[in-house]
Amino acid sequence: MSPGSPSDEPDPSANDADSAADGDPDSRIGSDTEAGDSDDPRGSDGSDDPGEPDGPDLEPTLGDVSGSITEGSLVRPLFHLAWPIVVIQLLQVTYNVVDTLYLGRLSSDAVGAISLAFPLIFLLIAVAGGFTTAGAILVAQYTGASGDRSAGVVTGQTVSFVGLLSIVLGVVGYFYTRPALEILPSDQETAAAVIPLAADYMEIVFLGLPLMFGFFVFSALMRGYGDTRTPMLVMVVSVFINVVLDPFFIFGFQENPLFGWVGMTGLEESLYATTGFAGMGIEGAALATILARGVGTAIGLGLLFGTDLGPRASLEHLKPDLDLIEDIVRLGTPSMVEQSMSALAMISLTAMVVTFSPPIVSAYGLGNRLISIVFLPAMGLGRAIDTMVGQNLGADRADRAARSTWLAAATGSGIMLLVAVVAVAFTEPIVSAFLGDVDGAAETIAYGVEYVRVRSVEFAFIGVSQVMLGAFRGAGNTKTAMVISIITLWVGRVGTVFTLVFILGWGATGVWIGMAVGNVLGALVGVAWFTRGTWKEKYIEDEGVDAVAGSSAD
Repeated sequence: MSPGSPSDEPDPSANDADSAADGDPDSRIGSDTEAGDSDDPRGSDGSDDPGEPDGPDLEPTLGDVSGSITEGSLVRPLFHLAWPIVVIQLLQVTYNVVDTLYLGRLSSDAVGAISLAFPLIFLLIAVAGGFTTAGAILVAQYTGASGDRSAGVVTGQTVSFVGLLSIVLGVVGYFYTRPALEILPSDQETAAAVIPLAADYMEIVFLGLPLMFGFFVFSALMRGYGDTRTPMLVMVVSVFINVVLDPFFIFGFQENPLFGWVGMTGLEESLYATTGFAGMGIEGAALATILARGVGTAIGLGLLFGTDLGPRASLEHLKPDLDLIEDIVRLGTPSMVEQSMSALAMISLTAMVVTFSPPIVSAYGLGNRLISIVFLPAMGLGRAIDTMVGQNLGADRADRAARSTWLAAATGSGIMLLVAVVAVAFTEPIVSAFLGDVDGAAETIAYGVEYVRVRSVEFAFIGVSQVMLGAFRGAGNTKTAMVISIITLWVGRVGTVFTLVFILGWGATGVWIGMAVGNVLGALVGVAWFTRGTWKEKYIEDEGVDAVAGSSAD
């Protein structure tokens, strides 16, 4: 399994070229103006009509006002931002799915191990992840306010700050892995068979954490700028490398299912006789992930600092600027707390789940992998909305930011309702595909089917809750997003699971139901809070745009 990204995957941009972005128009939908141009693309009456702009003409990158994030149709920019994000997340899930498919042929314990490893890995990823979120918010708002050079400075500062932080966290994670796993109140059989495998996996991932984080930074900052297609293409390369490496690193040339699928078992026997390489098991899956992520990071950073894509970032911008770092820390700390609390909630849930037998632990892991696929449309819309809201507030278009949020919420809930119907209808064959003929497979599948069907009740609410969280983040209201996430996870999930399992004695069914309650509660709270309208003030100051832009002038 490849550890998932924090709630926001960042992404730097690069260049000091004369134009903000060139190339494919669909991949850069934001503002294309210079710092110092009119900050408000509206007409002088503040209406949606751009026919009589107050100041110089603004030419959207798409060449048509209908394609701009801050002008014209809401549907087109929302779609162009969202679909590459959905593909990126689908590719992210492909890491998980490929590892699960292969490790499921290794043993059901290996599948359970990666489900235990992820929350602990995510805890440290979340610490740096909050600051990548801050960078993306600042890039979006400066871009909407026509502060393109300001966005470039933020890009450089985010890359250097988060890069250094990821090195520190990787070292800490490597040494805390086994002590952290030992304190989990595990079932005796789980402690003996599953936890050692999780530790082997986690240690390798933590050593490669900086390679993973480079892509997260690249992706999120580019999204804030309005380019979601470039990170998607880089992710395609990274996933392809992982898919190729996984079976060889896990199985080597002994009982490798890939050779059986393509009818080349004779070649496998010859290669094993020559090399004696029988794979690295679960450690091989971790190593394949790190190498694939490293390639994505190298490509992403090269694009940011060596091409005309994205904000005008240059190597000079990597030099620490304490004022901007202070802004990143101030804005990112609530997101860091939010993501860390999310990780702690996942760890708490894992600690409760490992009190059950290995088949239930493995079913929990399998179910979560499948639901992470279901999550994709909602996550795509939520991340598109943080860019839409950020750029529109930067351009003083709070009305447009609100309308785009309601449009995305309605779309997300409708799509997720359809996904729920499909999930319920085809649960058993989908879950069965993830396990081969290994010990405990039948029992694990039965529990996994029950889990996915129970959680399908919350799918429509996932669409709404993700959009509302994205809107608050895009507005710079990271404290509000933090509070809603804490309510969702700690009250809705952890509190409900604990009550149903340990107080009411509902067993595994209590876990499934408790997990479904969280997003229902989060959606209701998010909508109620959003309608108050307290999110409509942008985070940046117009004067700050000019000041920061000036500091980065060539």
